[in-house]
Amino acid sequence: MEYDYSEDLKKRISDNIAAVRSSIDEAIAASGREKGSVTLIGVTKVFPVEYAESAAMSGLKDLGENRVQELVPKVERFSALDIDANWHLIGTLQKNKVKYIIGKTCLIHSVNSIELAEEISKRSVSNNVTTSILIQANVSGEESKHGFAPHELKPAIDKIMDMPSVQLCGLMTMAPIETYEGQAREVFAKTRVIFEDLKSYTGLDTWNVLSMGMSQDYKSAIYEGSTHIRIGTAIFGDRSQYKPL
Repeated sequence: MEYDYSEDLKKRISDNIAAVRSSIDEAIAASGREKGSVTLIGVTKVFPVEYAESAAMSGLKDLGENRVQELVPKVERFSALDIDANWHLIGTLQKNKVKYIIGKTCLIHSVNSIELAEEISKRSVSNNVTTSILIQANVSGEESKHGFAPHELKPAIDKIMDMPSVQLCGLMTMAPIETYEGQAREVFAKTRVIFEDLKSYTGLDTWNVLSMGMSQDYKSAIYEGSTHIRIGTAIFGDRSQYKPL
């Protein structure tokens, strides 16, 4: 199959990626961190696959999806076109859909229950693969947010560490919609402290991913130690014209 895409679309996305990367580098420098210490994930949620293709062809190899039903066809399309990418599942994952993504992701960011981790482990064993995951932490305390409360993390991790074919790599969190300036950064700072404590607690060499920060708050996340930021709108534009699958 031949790769086909709009040159205008590719240029717009390429320019946006360059602008975001420049902003990331500025935030890294301002926070005294090492250049290249933040992974940019382009979130293609609801956007047509051509947007993901254009991003990949512009050098953005880490791509994220919120929904299994969107991730799977995009992964298959990339495979058919022999386009290289690392796919991240960043949205809520239902147990009954785990079977569709095993072996298709480099990292699942949103493990928010023991039952979900058990299903990932079971399916990974069946497929003879190891699946890398992040624990979703609800540090803001919002009822609308999924994830483990801070006091639930260590008991959950104790159980997950005993599960076969699952590799714990760190934490993911989402900041609240700010009701006052600096609220997101406060949540990120709290999450970083928890992340560092759990790194010592687990003793895992793989515990090195702190996924936090989106288009509206990624600079604050970088200042507070995020290693992976999840950017959609700032790269791909307004998604309101598209409907989810």
